[in-house]
Amino acid sequence: MYFLRRIKDALSPAALIVAVSCFGAALTPSLMPRDPFVQATLAAVAAVLGYEAALLARTLWRYLELPEAGRLKRAWLVAAIAVSAGIMLYSLSKAASWQNATREAVGLAPLDSAAPFFIFGVGGGLALGLWFCFRIAGMVRRLISVFLERLLPRRIGIVLSVALVGWLFWALVDGAFVRTAFKAADASFLAADMLIEPDVDKPEDPMKTGSAASLVRWEEMGRRGREYVATAPTREEISEFFEGAVQDPVRVYVGRRSADTAEERADLALRELIRVGGFDRSALIVVVPPGTGWMDPGAHDTIDFMLGGDVATVSVQYSYLTSVLSLLSHPDYGVAQARALFEKVYDHWTEMPKDSRPDLYVHGLSQGAFNSQATLPLLDMLGDPIQGAMWTGSPFFSRFWSEVRDQRNPGSPAWRPTYGNGSLVRVLDQYGGLDGDFAPWAPIRAVFLNYGSDPIVNFTFDSAIRPPAWMEAPRAPDVSDKFSWFPVVTMLQLALDSLFALDVPRFGHYYIAPDYIDAWAALVEPDGWSEDRARHLKAIFEERGPPL
Repeated sequence: MYFLRRIKDALSPAALIVAVSCFGAALTPSLMPRDPFVQATLAAVAAVLGYEAALLARTLWRYLELPEAGRLKRAWLVAAIAVSAGIMLYSLSKAASWQNATREAVGLAPLDSAAPFFIFGVGGGLALGLWFCFRIAGMVRRLISVFLERLLPRRIGIVLSVALVGWLFWALVDGAFVRTAFKAADASFLAADMLIEPDVDKPEDPMKTGSAASLVRWEEMGRRGREYVATAPTREEISEFFEGAVQDPVRVYVGRRSADTAEERADLALRELIRVGGFDRSALIVVVPPGTGWMDPGAHDTIDFMLGGDVATVSVQYSYLTSVLSLLSHPDYGVAQARALFEKVYDHWTEMPKDSRPDLYVHGLSQGAFNSQATLPLLDMLGDPIQGAMWTGSPFFSRFWSEVRDQRNPGSPAWRPTYGNGSLVRVLDQYGGLDGDFAPWAPIRAVFLNYGSDPIVNFTFDSAIRPPAWMEAPRAPDVSDKFSWFPVVTMLQLALDSLFALDVPRFGHYYIAPDYIDAWAALVEPDGWSEDRARHLKAIFEERGPPL
């Protein structure tokens, strides 16, 4: 009976309207297309959070002893049910149109139906389950509060009971789910990393990393490292585009299992880079990969072609996990590894004669961009700066990207900002951005490649309380004009979009070769580069298709 009374007390007409409104708002356009199950899950979470927020507001209302419906309570309930039904029917009827607005912005064909009955059934069921979880948590809190009131003043007991239930909930989730999930994910990704693919051959050339003569063992390079080294463009492939002397590019990759510490792996990478002649090339790129250690062919094959193979890249793996899992489980690993590798390479580079050393660049994708920006000692390099950096898909919390976005020139959009006079920083997307009234490049330059529809770049926590600046007009071409801001719901939409940001090539977080070509051209300025050569190389990579 007590449980039923608590259930009855948790029923609120106003909260029902708020919950259904949040359910419908979650179906509106966002950055990435979503399938019906994902839509239903998001709508359920938004609805329950809206309901609980309304109950909290009701509690405050009652605490302030403000008037309630009284005799109109039944009429208010009937009206709330009618209004909620109307909102739900309208939202479900518009679901396909809203989803198609998102799909149109990212170049996908429209849907005939968004499966409204499925969304209603699954979303409603999930919302009801979450609602009962909150009721159980509330009941436990009240039982703890009753016990504490025997020992402490009532209001102190209430505060402590809330804190205790919150701690118990997190301890349960962390112990029973989060840690178990991380352990399972770590074991799974480690097994995948150790897998030796039959179609990836160990190099026979002694000047290749992973060969019998290499300081890095082939088996310890990891799946992504072996793939990266084995699939490098050959001299014959590059010569079909490049006019002039062509070389095989130098690629050095050290796996997570190649040494025990970040310093040891960085030292191994430096020694291998020296062994294979990486410092004898015209350009040297220090690459910080995303969590799994994946090296995007669109980024690295393109620069190999553009420089005729006269380029060396060096990278070290710091995790087996995806970027999100890596940041949640061991956020310090990537930063420590990025710092150790750059310092080793930079220190050796500065000891070389300036007229006989390569141009030095850094590059990072996704979490790699964050780690690279977090560890690049810009002020310490002013006496002997590197030539530049190219960062792709910089997460919203990245050090330099945050500065460029937040301190952009007045009138420039947040999704493709201009910064200062453009001599140090320029930002581009798949639609351009490098043409403008910029000052000539400074000795060091930074190029940011970000798509306007990338939720990993665009997410911010304050989108829960205010519209993000990138939603202001004019918007990026790949962001729907029908994307509306709703408190809290928009933040949830962006967070969920981040999980599906790799679904559509050239949108979201799926960066492709033609845009890397423009970014590298701005950073490196290859000799004899022209629009015709850019079109030619883009055609070559478009024929290859995006990486899987």
